[in-house]
Amino acid sequence: MTATVLLADDDASLRFVLSQALSREGYAVRATGAVATLAKWVRDGEGDLVVSDVFMGEECVFDALPALRSARPELPVIVMSAQSTIATAMSAAGVGVYDYLPKPFDLDDLLASVKRALAGLKGRGRSASALGSPRDERLPLTGRSAAMQEVYRVMSRVTTSDLTVLIEGEPGAGKRRVAQAIHAFSRRKSGPFIALNLGAHAGEVDRALLDKALRDAEGGVLLLDDLDSLSSEDQTRLFGALQGLDGAEKHDVRMIAASQRALAALVRAGAFRPDLYYRLKVVQIRLPPLRERKEDIGDLARAFLLQSKRDGLPERAIAPDAIEALKAHDWPGNVRELENLLKRIAALYPDPVISAAQVRAELSAPLGEEAEDKPSDSFDAAVERHVQTLFANAGPNGPEPGVYDRCLEALERPLLEAVLKATRGNQIKAAAVLGINRNTLRKKIVSLGLAAGRAD
Repeated sequence: MTATVLLADDDASLRFVLSQALSREGYAVRATGAVATLAKWVRDGEGDLVVSDVFMGEECVFDALPALRSARPELPVIVMSAQSTIATAMSAAGVGVYDYLPKPFDLDDLLASVKRALAGLKGRGRSASALGSPRDERLPLTGRSAAMQEVYRVMSRVTTSDLTVLIEGEPGAGKRRVAQAIHAFSRRKSGPFIALNLGAHAGEVDRALLDKALRDAEGGVLLLDDLDSLSSEDQTRLFGALQGLDGAEKHDVRMIAASQRALAALVRAGAFRPDLYYRLKVVQIRLPPLRERKEDIGDLARAFLLQSKRDGLPERAIAPDAIEALKAHDWPGNVRELENLLKRIAALYPDPVISAAQVRAELSAPLGEEAEDKPSDSFDAAVERHVQTLFANAGPNGPEPGVYDRCLEALERPLLEAVLKATRGNQIKAAAVLGINRNTLRKKIVSLGLAAGRAD
């Protein structure tokens, strides 16, 4: 029997393209540009699957879906959206849609999703009230860039379960915000969110520490933060503690882990236990650095200024040329650096609108001031500037623990790259110049993601 797809999108040209593609696959298609018409078809028992845009004119399909799912709970729903934000993705999960596709999407991806849904896979079902509104302005993540769409899509799929999630991203990219968003949009949102900074407990990571954190997080979420900072001994103790939980009294806690570096590369380099990695990596989210999603900077800037106002700082707007000045920066401190820069400008400058000149002045100030004191090519000046930048971009309590290791890592990459370049990629010569074992050099090349060069 031919399956019938109910297609809803107010873009007539896209409706035509999708109708043709679905028809070529052998499906019968009924298409509309109105939520009300779609709702009537569903209530009348028509269709085997719904494919719908989220916003059609002033109507939002999420407003209709709870009632429709109540009437026909087994009807799979696939939603598409050009206004792809975390709120849209999470609301899609909240009303129990089968799949969420941010526009533009690959037509083959849609057809594959339709095929899977009609093959009998069930959608996730929860009431719409379980999650926030897609129009909520106080969301923990901001951005509509293509780089963030896969993040939102994975997040929308993990909020309805208690699967362990591993979040990887550079310092300041927003890993804790992702973990908090998963918590805020899940059934555990009324429970506690506890972050355990493993880097601050060097040599102390054991069963007792984990048990305390789990008790504090009972009914909620425990974030194991700074996972890549663990020494081999702490990795062993953490793995043992996690293994010990299997035979002990169960805690009602969802576990999320976060790492500043790609753990798979550390595993390959022998710097991270593979059993601990696979224990914590059930679902993985890679959070892109800000330099890979600069089109989000305008939205992020406005969101941070709004939050600053709520926190008691003066109300500020931002000029278009100031946003362009922000986009010209590489943001080594990522989203956290942007947030702190805007807070600093809002606090220090009396102007109601932030200008490009103010942005450029604040971005160049640390380097400019140091350049007057010491030569720009001074090694100790470069280190001092780097540390001052860490403190400038940190909150009122200073940088997170682990500055020593982060500074060494910041030195190690350019050092190895320079020596490998000088030796024309010869690893044997590079290791001799550096005074380290060739195997050690090879591991560092892998862990830092450097070009390997020649092995002889």
